[in-house]
Amino acid sequence: MVQEKKWWVYLSLIMAMIFWAFSFVWVKEVYLVYGPLTTVFFRLLIATVLLLLFALLTGKLVRIARKDLTTFLLLAFFEPFLYFMGESFGLKFVSSTVGAIIVATIPLFSPLAAARFHGEKISLRTFLGILLSFLGVSIVVFDSKFNLTASPLGIALEFLAVLSAIGYIVVLKKLAVKYNPTSIITYQNLLGIIYFLPFWLIFEFRDFTTIPFNVTAFSGILKLSVFASCIAFIFYAHSVKRLGINSVNIFINIIPVFTAIFAWYILDEPLSLQKFAGIIVVIAGLLLAQVKLKKSAERIVAIQQDAGR
Repeated sequence: MVQEKKWWVYLSLIMAMIFWAFSFVWVKEVYLVYGPLTTVFFRLLIATVLLLLFALLTGKLVRIARKDLTTFLLLAFFEPFLYFMGESFGLKFVSSTVGAIIVATIPLFSPLAAARFHGEKISLRTFLGILLSFLGVSIVVFDSKFNLTASPLGIALEFLAVLSAIGYIVVLKKLAVKYNPTSIITYQNLLGIIYFLPFWLIFEFRDFTTIPFNVTAFSGILKLSVFASCIAFIFYAHSVKRLGINSVNIFINIIPVFTAIFAWYILDEPLSLQKFAGIIVVIAGLLLAQVKLKKSAERIVAIQQDAGR
């Protein structure tokens, strides 16, 4: 690899991490005007159109076989529907940093799902990594007297997103061997729009039509769609192709750090020494668990990371 191109690959990868970290901040900005359902619905709608155009132009869109339609419906139910229900509503009650830290533990639970449903073994390293990351999350959400510093409902909703991602991974393994990542993510987002549509119409459509159009808030939705759900995905996929999944997934662990810094600078969220220490512990646990990834699980984890941002 030519040196300049190598630097471009790493720059693309870092930019993907920055965009995904910013997504937790942009969501908070959009929530000043629009609700979670409106935010997710239009984010998915815009991102799906862009990804569909990208897939068609690159010839990467694989048609769904009729026998796989039910599996795709279940896949989309877990993610983006249930995942964003948990993450988006959770961010109404917890800070961007807390949300990013909890969501960042998703890769740790992939081996648990693989062990339960596909008979894959869990290494001691992975188990210790999970315990260490839980310790880190506890440092962030509890104070020195073991009182919660974040909303229990918000924490529960964020962990709902984590659990839905586990269900997604289990279902995904059946499709990952037959369809490429671009096709899977495009179709699951398209089906996710269908899932979200009735909820949006019932609970937030009237508010959306009565609230004057807000350029600042809607630009946040555009940023979520274009940068977090499209450009970051393209940059990430390009980096995986050039560097491999093991090398790339290590960079994903810096998303909570970026989020904490951006939320502190933009949203004035407090960044205490205890919170920063918790972030470091979570990342240490993630690194410990991800030092070695089995090849059979690599593609599944990669697609899941793309779709969860």
